Amino acid sequence: MKNPIKNEVGTVFIPVSDIEKARDWYCDVLGLPLDGEIFHGHIYVLPMKGTGIVLDSKIYSDERVSTVPMLHFNTDNIEEAFHYLKGKQQVEIVTDIQHGHYFNIKDPDGNTLMICKC
Repeated sequence: MKNPIKNEVGTVFIPVSDIEKARDWYCDVLGLPLDGEIFHGHIYVLPMKGTGIVLDSKIYSDERVSTVPMLHFNTDNIEEAFHYLKGKQQVEIVTDIQHGHYFNIKDPDGNTLMICKC
């Protein structure tokens, strides 16, 4: 039998405690409009290019908070991205730029995310 599972990532689920606060934070960090709908009172689908991201407050618990990066957002200019996010009060920068290539931040729930030069 041929393998029916594709070598693709469809979407990544991120557990968040407050769906509206998380939507606003992620849209601000990624420069996205706040025009999407919150589904069923707990799901927000970020309008991404490529692999999708779903914020979900129903699956949130302290134990599900990721302390290692679960994904990275691409940038062409790591220094510019670092200074851009450093200027935002609601973004916690966890590391300085590492090896001239990436740095980590935390979302409002403590999920660790990476910004990476592609």
